[in-house]
Amino acid sequence: METKYVYFFGGGTADGKAELKDILGGKGANLAEMSRMGILVPPGFTITSDVCNLYFHNNKSYLKELEHQIGESLAKIEKLMGAKFGDEGNPLLLSVRSGSRVSMPGMMDTILNVGLNEDTVCGLAKHTNNERFAYDSYRRFIQMYGKIVMGMQGEIFAKLLEGKKGERGLTLDTELSTDDLKDLIERMKSKIKEVTGKECPSDPYVQLWGAISAVFQSWNTPRAIAYREANSIPQEWGTAVNIQTMVFGNMGTESGTGVVFSRNPSTGERRLFGEFMLNAQGEDIVAGIRTPQPISALAELMPRCYQELSDISQRLERHFKDLQDIEFTIQDGKLWILQTRAGKRTAQAGVKIAIDMAREKLISRKEALRYIAPEDIEKLLHPTLDPTAEKEVVAKGLPASPGVASGKIIFDPEELAQLARKGGDDFILVRSKTSADDFPGIRAAAGVLTTTGGITSHAAVVTRGMGKTCIVGASGISISDVREEFIVGNRIFRKGDYITLDGTEGEVLLGKLPVITPKPSRDFEELLVWTDLAKRLKVMANADTPQDAKLARDFGAEGVGLCRTEHMFFQPDRIDHFRRVIIAEESGAKEKALEELLLIQRTDFGQIFAQMEGLPVTIRLLDPPLHEFLPPPHAEDELKALSQRLGIPFGKLQEKVTELHESNPMLGHRGCRLGITSPEIYQIQVRAIMEAACELSKNGVRVFPEIMLPLIAHVGELKFLRELVVNTCAKVKMEKEAEGLAYKVGIMIELPRAALIADELAKFADFFSFGTNDLTQMALGISRDDAGTFMPSYLKRAILRLDPFISLDEKGVGELIKIAVQRGRKTKPDLKIGVCGEHGGDPKSIEFFHKVGLDYVSCSPYRVPVARLTAARIALELTT
Repeated sequence: METKYVYFFGGGTADGKAELKDILGGKGANLAEMSRMGILVPPGFTITSDVCNLYFHNNKSYLKELEHQIGESLAKIEKLMGAKFGDEGNPLLLSVRSGSRVSMPGMMDTILNVGLNEDTVCGLAKHTNNERFAYDSYRRFIQMYGKIVMGMQGEIFAKLLEGKKGERGLTLDTELSTDDLKDLIERMKSKIKEVTGKECPSDPYVQLWGAISAVFQSWNTPRAIAYREANSIPQEWGTAVNIQTMVFGNMGTESGTGVVFSRNPSTGERRLFGEFMLNAQGEDIVAGIRTPQPISALAELMPRCYQELSDISQRLERHFKDLQDIEFTIQDGKLWILQTRAGKRTAQAGVKIAIDMAREKLISRKEALRYIAPEDIEKLLHPTLDPTAEKEVVAKGLPASPGVASGKIIFDPEELAQLARKGGDDFILVRSKTSADDFPGIRAAAGVLTTTGGITSHAAVVTRGMGKTCIVGASGISISDVREEFIVGNRIFRKGDYITLDGTEGEVLLGKLPVITPKPSRDFEELLVWTDLAKRLKVMANADTPQDAKLARDFGAEGVGLCRTEHMFFQPDRIDHFRRVIIAEESGAKEKALEELLLIQRTDFGQIFAQMEGLPVTIRLLDPPLHEFLPPPHAEDELKALSQRLGIPFGKLQEKVTELHESNPMLGHRGCRLGITSPEIYQIQVRAIMEAACELSKNGVRVFPEIMLPLIAHVGELKFLRELVVNTCAKVKMEKEAEGLAYKVGIMIELPRAALIADELAKFADFFSFGTNDLTQMALGISRDDAGTFMPSYLKRAILRLDPFISLDEKGVGELIKIAVQRGRKTKPDLKIGVCGEHGGDPKSIEFFHKVGLDYVSCSPYRVPVARLTAARIALELTT
């Protein structure tokens, strides 16, 4: 049985249909579907994307059969159109276009008017009784074929065209006469021969095969590859090729071409939106050589065509159940539809269109949730760059936290924190990387830019949680802290210069650019209500402050899945209290410092519990190594200033700092190990949690505290610390006369060993929460802060398909999670299990968490709506 490489469409029939999009591409599948609907489309055929893959594998076994099938389809077109390809009297002309299974607008190539040569152009002129039109079409073919198939620079043809208009004193292409066009064609052909050493082919079949090859080749152009990488489109999908009868919008004032949307793609308003040009071909709109007219003007110029176009757009929208982006041509008053596809839209419009279509009963509420990409939801919550602004990109990095921020460059986080207290200017903090010490500066900054680090580096995690714009890994930037400047190429940017960060695109932009503030609509709020009716996974938030907790609840979080207690210490007026705890050796001094710490944490926990009334709040006890709270041993100036503030001799302080310094703190004295060697720190934190909970509970506030122990690797660690927590809680409850207050003690699983012994750990844990950031680091042996130096190479070479710190490594880290879930629930079937790493807000990872049976995901507040929508979409997909 022969393999089908070619699918015909036209004349009300079609071999293909919408369901064959994977091999016919979106364009070919929709052309077939429209033909089946009886909509007038220029007849043609689609070469499948399978041929594209054969082409790139240099497998020529298909060629003979492909030629045969193309010949059969051409014959069908010739019969329908009453014209013959290559015929000198009445030539059939063809367009050759790409068509991948997902839209890649402008990324691949198109060749029009295939079949024209010095003989057929005469036949076209005679048959249409329009010599100027025929030679204008021939000029367009030469220009397009020379550039796309023969590799000529487009600017060469543009100069020839402008030169000809200059000679004649003309402004518009349409003002060129037939003789002007004939002369221009010869000049273009001569230039092709001069540059390439080859003649522009006159044989129509050579032209056709050259155009088909060029469209296949355009699948692997740099721009197409970059687009695929940015949108996670696999290379092996390939592109289909659509060969279609040419219809002409440049035959006079009763002809034209345009693009319309069935609704406004910017606002979502339900009315025809678009533009058109009289006496033009499709590329004229794209090239911008003339200003198009709004589609509303077509109603006056050609009312019958306008009404027909409006009716068809509504038919297509009802059929495909989505916003339609429609290309059309009018030839001598006859309307042809060239293609339709799901229209690109703004995030705001996408929400409105989905809600409106559900209200109109065009789609169901469940379908409406599928029509909105989760990443679009996040765009609605952050500032965006004004689309009318002219931008100059000076550097690129990884888009760590979305939004747009403008401000003055500053390099010192302490100075930034001080300036922020005075108010006035916005600042962009520029660092090679950030650490816990930089927190006050990060908090005060409008945005953060680092030259190293990855998507889950310190800067990325902290800014994402705070909703601040951040770009990391901008390796093209070289910072000089001494001179307070950074260099990109041969350009210098100094402290105080304005830059703008686009954290959605990862672009560092020159100057202070206008920003649009987000305004989530009532439609957006209604959509999120629908998500909660559909999803199974609960969505909680990572929140370290009362402000974060309030924001998270406003965005629909169902509790706090991770409160990192160490983040409460980094404010300038607090960190010295904790430093006293670390450094104090006399029991009296340490007890006093711990008492001050208790007051601070009790207040914060109480405010977070109040914001999350009736919902669980999971609080992780201290996790980072103690040295992170102190200046490094070599920072003498900082240490001297600290010794004066704390009243501790410099030598003693320096000795303590040196003692705490670790070669590999990631694997060192941190997490539960601190709780075991310095139990007084964990005791005071647990006391603060329970005292706050007891006070609120007495006042009628429903509180559900969950205490989480980090970095557990051994059952012995868990048993020791659980006993410490339980004894402390019992003591506080007795003191506060709140014996009825319930709480939970659980663990963060962030070590492979913990996942493997989950059955043992479950005996002493009320819940598990996967810390996927560290679990990924530990499983892969990759530092998330340093991965930015080599991760782009891994992704480019397809060693890794996705950055494992953005989307979960399902085969490795995911397998550890599966094992932990299975073994943990074997011991304790009702064990509550969730995830609180950054993957908790990633749509692809959320799908995995749903499938393995987790109870909840926890993510930064701004990603809560994203996770809610994703959880709902996944639940619907797996139940339908």
